[in-house]
Amino acid sequence: MHKPPAAAGPRSLSETSQPEIIAAVDLGSNSFHMIVGELRHGQLAIIDRIRETVRLAEGLSSKGDISIDARKRALDCLSRFGERLRDMRAGSVRAAGTSTIRRAREDSSFMSEAEALLGHPIEVVSGIEEARLVYSGVTHSLPPTDGMRLVTDIGGGSTEVILGHAALPRALESLHMGCVSMTEKFFPDGEITETGFKRARMAARLELRPIKAFFRGATDIQAIGTSGTIRSTEAVAQELELVDSGITLQTIESLIAKVLEFQSVDDLSLKGLSERRAQVWPGGLSILAELLKTLRIEEMKVSDGALREGLLYDLLGRLQHEDARERTIMAMTSRYQIDSEQADRVAETAHKLHKQCAETWGIGRELSGKMLDWASRLHEIGLDISHDGYQRHGAYIAEHADMPGFPQAEQRFLALLIGGQRHRINPSQLKALPKSWRDPGLRLLMLLRLAVLLNRSRNAAELPDVTICVCDDSLSLGFNADWLRDNPLTIADLERERDFLEQVEYELIVK
Repeated sequence: MHKPPAAAGPRSLSETSQPEIIAAVDLGSNSFHMIVGELRHGQLAIIDRIRETVRLAEGLSSKGDISIDARKRALDCLSRFGERLRDMRAGSVRAAGTSTIRRAREDSSFMSEAEALLGHPIEVVSGIEEARLVYSGVTHSLPPTDGMRLVTDIGGGSTEVILGHAALPRALESLHMGCVSMTEKFFPDGEITETGFKRARMAARLELRPIKAFFRGATDIQAIGTSGTIRSTEAVAQELELVDSGITLQTIESLIAKVLEFQSVDDLSLKGLSERRAQVWPGGLSILAELLKTLRIEEMKVSDGALREGLLYDLLGRLQHEDARERTIMAMTSRYQIDSEQADRVAETAHKLHKQCAETWGIGRELSGKMLDWASRLHEIGLDISHDGYQRHGAYIAEHADMPGFPQAEQRFLALLIGGQRHRINPSQLKALPKSWRDPGLRLLMLLRLAVLLNRSRNAAELPDVTICVCDDSLSLGFNADWLRDNPLTIADLERERDFLEQVEYELIVK
């Protein structure tokens, strides 16, 4: 197995002289990607993303020559990327060519033309370097872990497999199989057949055989997949209601059966699957099925981070292990000028309520407490736009902003809490969450609503002790009688809150 060299201690951002605008360009075998970031409040904020399908691998001959059509698609794309980089005045750019460019003839004029159009040099990275960058992109896009991670990336011309501990890769492999090359070889002219799937899966199995013992030898591994094939597979499975999130071997077998209902990739049409991805999906599915089967992966989670994010963070030198979500929350409180004292008051009240009922209500997981804390700290984020309906503005920001470290499901969860902090609760919005999160989500929402309500006066004086007792469909609040008598507006708010909670079949009792 290939092992990375020992990493030097990373420099802090304050120790480096970084440009304000930076960018990364990933010249993949199927698609070219560009991602542009800006350093704001000590955090890398993504300000632009561009993806174009160029199908470069499709145009590569056995002798390493790139066809005229594929060459034109690639150069036209890089011309547009170069124009955008010049307009945005990107100060530092790292561009990397992967599998197909690695296999192209070195004496071709393609690279010199490509660099001239992009306006920046293009590195031809090795398969192992590609794997390292993929792992960096994934770890910077997910919550931290102290355990083992198995990361896989199915590209157009190669598949990367990385075993790592926390933020550091331990072993890296780049296999000579990708969704484009496998589809071309085993599904000629786009014809979909059962024989094609059997042959493609056998070929993938043979590629995986030399590494399988090592990569499936560890225990308690979190399996993560990234890039187009894997993300599209999850999207289609969700549309077909096969899964809430993630991918299993059974899911893939069901999808292959669905694909076999079509005769050609030109006819292949499923919800969640783009026309461009459909052209290379059979080969990608074959690889993915054998990855899960051969490496004994029970379930694979999906990450948005990939090679381009790894390039970007590598450019910044941000290789240290940190909780990107916490950094994101801190940056957003600063960027949107949130009243930190009020946010702290709400967060403290929410924490006290949560502590008393977490076990009974089944919301004692670490993520539940963190989501409640983050929602409390960001609950007024929408005030930067307008006071009228600020909770709706805040929910929109939380769901659609680039929030490094937050998977999409967690962003939707955060948006639900922020958007439902006052007024009527909309039960249909809970359906945007995975099923297992819906009941805990509603209960955390009720705690946030109470914390916001009890701090509505924005008084710096500490609240008296509030007790909360809960059961399956009710919650009882206990107050100091003198304090409650001195705060008639709070009594009125609690009475109105009781009516709101009745609409979601919960009883609020105030003592």
